[in-house]
Amino acid sequence: MALSGLDIFKLLPKTNCGDCGVPTCMAFAMKLAQKKAELSECPHASEEAKATLGAASEPPIRLVKIGGQSSLEVGNETVMFRHEKTFYHPTGIAIELRASEGQEKLLPKIKEIEKHKVERVGEELKTDLFFVTQDSQDKKDFLGAINLVKQNSAKGIILYCQDRATLKEALGLLKDDRPAIFLQKELEDADIELAKTNQASLILTAESFEELAAQTEKARSAGLNDLLLNLESKGVGHHLLHNTILRRSALKKNFKPFGYPLFSRIQIKDDFELAANASIFLCKYDSVIVLPRYDKALLYALFTLRQNIYTDPQKPIQVDPKVYPIGDPTPESPVFVTTNFSLTYFIVSGEIENSGLSAHLVVTDTEGQSVLTAWAAGKFVGEKVAKFIKDIKFEQQVKTRKIVIPGFASQISGDLEEHLPGWEVIVGCQEASDIPSFVKKVKLT
Repeated sequence: MALSGLDIFKLLPKTNCGDCGVPTCMAFAMKLAQKKAELSECPHASEEAKATLGAASEPPIRLVKIGGQSSLEVGNETVMFRHEKTFYHPTGIAIELRASEGQEKLLPKIKEIEKHKVERVGEELKTDLFFVTQDSQDKKDFLGAINLVKQNSAKGIILYCQDRATLKEALGLLKDDRPAIFLQKELEDADIELAKTNQASLILTAESFEELAAQTEKARSAGLNDLLLNLESKGVGHHLLHNTILRRSALKKNFKPFGYPLFSRIQIKDDFELAANASIFLCKYDSVIVLPRYDKALLYALFTLRQNIYTDPQKPIQVDPKVYPIGDPTPESPVFVTTNFSLTYFIVSGEIENSGLSAHLVVTDTEGQSVLTAWAAGKFVGEKVAKFIKDIKFEQQVKTRKIVIPGFASQISGDLEEHLPGWEVIVGCQEASDIPSFVKKVKLT
């Protein structure tokens, strides 16, 4: 039976020392009860507490790190559905590199993947890992590929090599880089020892739940807990079913052998099927997915999906409420107003910039809600917009007295003019994409 926060608190030292990173023992007890912390984080825990709380304090899905300084953290999730709370560790996206391609082809590919980044609503989105495959007869190709990645990238590395001697050499090149080893065979004692010696994670593969549980138990009993699970499936439907069962077993049944992040290697050539499979696996519930090739269009779609899935549904992405200069505005430049929902801000600011106009963009605090939502909730109304402008003394910073409001919020124009005496309120276009044509038609200065 799960222990409550109060039951756990009774077993803690009650010193409120903060050495665990939490201000009080009660707060730490609550984190333990919610399986968001481990008892090992408390350096003063008694042997009685360790014995009683050891198993109870373990997160239902273990947190696993892959990589060195720029390590990817996966696992440690606590819910089946993001609306219940949130998902914490976004799915890692890996690109497969084949040793047989040769170093001349691999080097520019590695450099391009490394520098490929996408900025969306204020966040920098990129791939996380390289999956290096030994598909060449010459081990020098495999070791050379690993060296190229290590020299030209800070991303973590997953190794796929069926020759243990070559794999051992490869791990020697990645000392302190916490790589992962992909096993597509039954787990052996030598594999466990190799992973433990080199501080590597193991990705276990099986064809059935029973085989997978047996392998994780074998690794756990040998003291190896940094594991990822790869249950082979016959098609995407079975994969979705298997992932759901594994996740539910870990979270709802507290079945320890399945309490690890999930992994998938996708080897599909068709573009549409590849995108569909990757999207499904990202949503349900893979912590790492390996793509067979580097494709910017596919990555942008997956980045966007991942960002949407792994944001707190109870806290919209938002920017700081303030005045943002677009271009090189002067005191005479026009003024636009919008909400602090990130997507709204970046779309509006981008379209103003595209119009070639320099302007002041007043972003009011609507708790991260979009224009219509904020207006309906009473957070984007004339009185509040006027109060914000006065509080930041914006009237003293500009000479213009024209302000453009979103077309969808035309209802607030009268109220805003009443609370901003001397200002002319201009109702703008409804869609941000129409801003360039709007500024050409309307005299704003």
